[in-house]
Amino acid sequence: MYDPAQLRTFLAVAQTLSFTTAARRLGVRQSTVSQHVRRLEDATGRQLFARDTHRVDLTSDGEAMLGFARTILDAHERASAFFTGTRLRGRLRFGASEDFVQTRLPEILQTFRRDHPDVELELTVELSGTLHQQLEAGRLDLVLAKRRAGDTHGELVRQDVLVWIGAPGLRIDPDRPVPLVVFPPPGITRARALEVLEEQGRSWRMACTSGSLSGLIAAAQAGLGVMVHTRGLVPPGLVPVSARAGLPELGGVDFVLLHGRRRGGAQQAADALAAAILAGGDRLIRPPGGAGAVRGREQA
Repeated sequence: MYDPAQLRTFLAVAQTLSFTTAARRLGVRQSTVSQHVRRLEDATGRQLFARDTHRVDLTSDGEAMLGFARTILDAHERASAFFTGTRLRGRLRFGASEDFVQTRLPEILQTFRRDHPDVELELTVELSGTLHQQLEAGRLDLVLAKRRAGDTHGELVRQDVLVWIGAPGLRIDPDRPVPLVVFPPPGITRARALEVLEEQGRSWRMACTSGSLSGLIAAAQAGLGVMVHTRGLVPPGLVPVSARAGLPELGGVDFVLLHGRRRGGAQQAADALAAAILAGGDRLIRPPGGAGAVRGREQA
């Protein structure tokens, strides 16, 4: 009843909230994306997206279709792999930004391991800037990390907005330096925080620097200062800082996949994991209760 190609198109639009961006991701014309969505809406008898000339949003029926689409595509991929007899092998070195520690990324990795048991998956969790460096040095095969909005490198998984966050009730004195809770260089959020504060002419001071996301969260929860974080991944116990604080806008951020230069089994495995992450990109937000965890560097 539901065409897998139309379901993949639906997921791409749902994750990017853009017909144009979805078309670029899928390598098809925008008219093809529109056609696939229209046919899927005809098949369901429901409107899946509310759209006008400026904005695309999922309807409640579209939200429901997300889970069904993933389930159908997962079953389709498993059946295809079983009957074609394809078994991926080799070692895959995958790097993920620490932003995804508390998302449902572990579910995606668990499904990948189940479907490809002969792939030796090695996971590295690091700052986005560090992951970019390791990929360039040939130490990783696939990376899921942040890039600044407007940059073009990498394959877009999802888009979000950066916000200032802190402990509930935290007050920022406009006449005193902004207390910052930040990653060390080359953290992308750190660089963006300093950039916008300098542009505004706002003074700042380092209240806490840590290479650990849990360390930064603890410092922010203790009221030491403010963090820059992705709006869809705000940790429990922290909230967006009130506009009354007068902090500058931070702009958008993209989460992207970047491939290394290896070929053979590692490249095929990287392609398969990239496809799984793209199909499940809407899972890469913080779930209710903060379920899910990925720790450090481990063999999976």
